Amino acid sequence: MMRLASLFTALALGLAACAPQPETPAPAPTRSAEVPAIYQARQDRGPDGEIIDIPAVRAAYLTDRNRRQLVPFNGPESAGTIVVDPYARVLYHVQPGGQAMRYGVAVGRAGKGFEGSATIARKAAWPAWRPTDNMIRTEPELYSQFAGGLTGGMHNPLGSRALYLYQGSRDTYYRIHGTMDPSSIGKATSAGCIRLFNQDIIDLFEQVPNGTRVTVRSQADSLRYEGPMVETPEGYVVPANELQTALATPMGAAAPASAAPAATPAAAAPLAAAPQSFPPMDPYAQIAADPFAQPSPLLVSDPFATADATFVSPVESAVP
Repeated sequence: MMRLASLFTALALGLAACAPQPETPAPAPTRSAEVPAIYQARQDRGPDGEIIDIPAVRAAYLTDRNRRQLVPFNGPESAGTIVVDPYARVLYHVQPGGQAMRYGVAVGRAGKGFEGSATIARKAAWPAWRPTDNMIRTEPELYSQFAGGLTGGMHNPLGSRALYLYQGSRDTYYRIHGTMDPSSIGKATSAGCIRLFNQDIIDLFEQVPNGTRVTVRSQADSLRYEGPMVETPEGYVVPANELQTALATPMGAAAPASAAPAATPAAAAPLAAAPQSFPPMDPYAQIAADPFAQPSPLLVSDPFATADATFVSPVESAVP
């Protein structure tokens, strides 16, 4: 409860900071040599023209699968389509020539997600947010204080940009958006939506117009095109075949090139048990288990399954 109280206090202070203030020159963002240029700190204009500082993404959160990068694309979608895979925890913006720009994402809880096809019908920079009436009714202790909504800004769970998905004229309540918690990217923590680093959603926002088609993969489609995924003790996922290769490679030896994802679930080899020396991927991750006895990784059959239940902000987890 103390942690929740601290969170709500911080949010209240964030809202208070949105009151009109005298204009003063904003200092240039500090740059970190360890962070790629696309993830460095930057400044952006807020909903009322104010300057908003977007912090750099910590290097520890920039795992290979979390970094924005051009990759070969495996799927039937045409160029220009967005493909969300909540099981592999990635988003693809399909490009010509069998390639796609891949982004790492955080995904929502089971039962509140969406699969199938939709269209981006609305885009918003530094969007406002309000919990749904049902959320306020069922959990008033968490959400009633936000019944009036939150203005756009770094205190808002939608982050710097939001893409709103519709099926015809019907709102799916499924969003692709930024985040107030960059440590969550690559993990299963938010409630039903797909969120990216603020730097990444700004990039994607500029690339896609209203009317863009979005496909959200089912678990069967994820297995077909990505192969089985394994969750690490830190809460990230990696392809099972890559982990098997890493575990089979002696320390100090060069690993062979990664194999392509299995074409079908049946083609995937059974997962070998991980040794106790399984390396952590995020030095900032808090692992409850003894660090000298890491738990074995788990095959991911539920995108919301995690090896360790960690605290989730009730605001960040409440994105409709």
